[in-house]
Amino acid sequence: DLNNKILLNAVKAFSPLKIRLGGTLQDKVTYGTEDNKEPCTSFVLKPDIMFSFTQGCLPMQRWDELNSFFQKAGVKVIFGLNALAGRSVHGGVAVGPWNPTNAESFIRYTVSKKYNIHGWEFGNELCGAGIGTSVAADQYASDVVVLRKIVQDVYRGVEPKPLIIAPGGFFDGAANWFKEFLNKSGESANAVTHHIYNLGAGSDDHLVERILDPTYLDGVASTFSGLKNVLQSSGTSAEAWVGEAGGAYSSGCHLVSDAFVNSFWYLDQLGMSATYGTRTYCRQTLIGGNYGLLNTTTFNPNPDYYRFGSALVSVILHELI
Repeated sequence: DLNNKILLNAVKAFSPLKIRLGGTLQDKVTYGTEDNKEPCTSFVLKPDIMFSFTQGCLPMQRWDELNSFFQKAGVKVIFGLNALAGRSVHGGVAVGPWNPTNAESFIRYTVSKKYNIHGWEFGNELCGAGIGTSVAADQYASDVVVLRKIVQDVYRGVEPKPLIIAPGGFFDGAANWFKEFLNKSGESANAVTHHIYNLGAGSDDHLVERILDPTYLDGVASTFSGLKNVLQSSGTSAEAWVGEAGGAYSSGCHLVSDAFVNSFWYLDQLGMSATYGTRTYCRQTLIGGNYGLLNTTTFNPNPDYYRFGSALVSVILHELI
């Protein structure tokens, strides 16, 4: 409900704030621009297919409403593009080049409306073995180069130009994929995003123990240091971002992820992010699941909402020191 005053005020309180629109289903989204000849219909639950939903469409009216909200709230928008368009999926592997036609039309519409997009992110969790499906590093790199050229063309004469952000997936077990992607995409990406859910599944009975165990929390340092080393060795100027982190995956755990105790892993990881040079940390989620900063029905703040505000100050101070 974009007209809810509690929601608007909750977001405005963090301004300037980056909000990422994306996630699993972004790679099944089409955009209802004029050149899209298919009906612009919503997602339909279908458990026997990839990601358990049919393809869905973003109407431009809803995109207009969202941007009106973003402007009122004073946020910087990161939009996750569909990186599976045009590919065929076989055995968990997406084959073939990306078809950018619909995405380019959507970007052109966005520019024509003078909507300010801070960054375009390419795909969700398609790196390495992928979640649901994957794209080979060399093909993904070629596609990011294409996206970069499109953005440079569409935003010709427009400043500042939005960032190109990729790959929005897990680094652990995919270090070689990240290396190949960076080596073959050159300077096409401005930010390299990775996802972290180091506490395990939301259904795990030992979440509180892990959250309160400093030794366990320190284990994720290898992820941060590994990515930092890959970025340095590649010679890229791209920054490291945490593009998504919610502690425990599968929507977290009620009375843990939405309780005060959740703050301990969160603050610890924000400090660790700053230590290893992370420039942006995107918390999963603003609204949705048990790990949301806001209650899903009332929009009232959960405890981590307040931790988020104080942590921003802490991270900034850490960097200044």
